[in-house]
Amino acid sequence: MIFASSVISLPLTLASFNQEAAWAQKMVSLMNHNSVWYMVLFSALIIFFCYFYNSMTINPSDLADNMKKSGSFIPGIRPGEPTKNYIEWVMNRVTFCGPIFVCLIAVLPDFFRSYFNVDFYFGGTALLIVVGVALDTVGQVQAHLLARNYEPLMKGSKRIKGRWFNVGQ
Repeated sequence: MIFASSVISLPLTLASFNQEAAWAQKMVSLMNHNSVWYMVLFSALIIFFCYFYNSMTINPSDLADNMKKSGSFIPGIRPGEPTKNYIEWVMNRVTFCGPIFVCLIAVLPDFFRSYFNVDFYFGGTALLIVVGVALDTVGQVQAHLLARNYEPLMKGSKRIKGRWFNVGQ
């Protein structure tokens, strides 16, 4: 979503250098957050970057080979090439559903703002960032609390300068 918004803002930045030109005024009118063209292009870029990111980070053939080497398998799927094909099949379906959801989160605030005059103070990108940071903070607090609750369980241990050492064993 962040890459898509960066790419979509490039033509507007170029148009701002020459605001009197006819092409610049046309670009500003097309890339207005209220226009359908902007929403469709933004959604298409989000879907493209999601597929691109998944293709760069997850290699189904390496994943299938690693599973085969470790002796693990997917129930009902033979190791090797069938596992690779199954992983690709699942990735394509999950990667399709995920970007559609992200597109809805990104575009719906602009859509409601422009067509129904509903006031949204956060855009979709800001909303995702705020929720992501909040979830990460909650996870860190829970991990810290869990670590503090394990201290009494360490019987026969002594804490020296932030580290635990076993005493008497």
